[in-house]
Amino acid sequence: PIMIGYIFLGVPCGLLCQQAGMDALQVFLLSALFYSGAGQYMIPNMWLAGSPLSAIIASVTLVNSRQLLYGASLSRFCSNTKKSLSFLYGATVTDESFAVNLAKFELGNWSVKAATMVNLFSQSCWALANVLGVILGSLLTVPTALASFAMTSIFLCLLFSQKGTLSNIAAAGFAVI
Repeated sequence: PIMIGYIFLGVPCGLLCQQAGMDALQVFLLSALFYSGAGQYMIPNMWLAGSPLSAIIASVTLVNSRQLLYGASLSRFCSNTKKSLSFLYGATVTDESFAVNLAKFELGNWSVKAATMVNLFSQSCWALANVLGVILGSLLTVPTALASFAMTSIFLCLLFSQKGTLSNIAAAGFAVI
C-alpha cells in the first residue's frame, strides 16, 4: 500500500523538480540519497519561489527533524541487529513505513531485515515515480500549482478520513491556526 501511494505522490514531485530545472538523474539521486517526501516537495517549491539556499536547507531540516523521533522510537527493535542493518533501516524510514513497521513490530513477528525491505521497496518506488514525473514533465505542460497541491491534498485526505472525535477536531483546528 505504501508503494501505490508513492506513485501518486512521487509523479507530481518529479514534475515539480523538472520545472525547477532538475533532470531525471538528479531527481533519482535526490530521491535515493535524501528520501524525504515533504522535503522533496519543499525544495522545488521554495526554489521556484526564489527562496535563498539557506532558507531551503533550514526549512527542510526543520520539517525532517521528526525523523529523530522515529529513530528513537524504533531503536528498541534494533538491539540484536548488526549496526549496518540498523543504520540502513533508520536511514530509510518514512512516515508511512514507520506506521506499518511499528504495527508489525508490536505484533512480535517482525524483524529489522523485513522492515528494511519494506523501506527499500518503498524508497525504490518513490524514486522511480519521481523520475517518471520528470519524464512526464518534459513531455507535458502541467501547471506548477497543480503539482504543488499533491502533498497538501494527501494531508486533506488523511484529515477527512479520521473519525470526528473531539481530540481529532481539536488537533485539526490547532493545525489550521
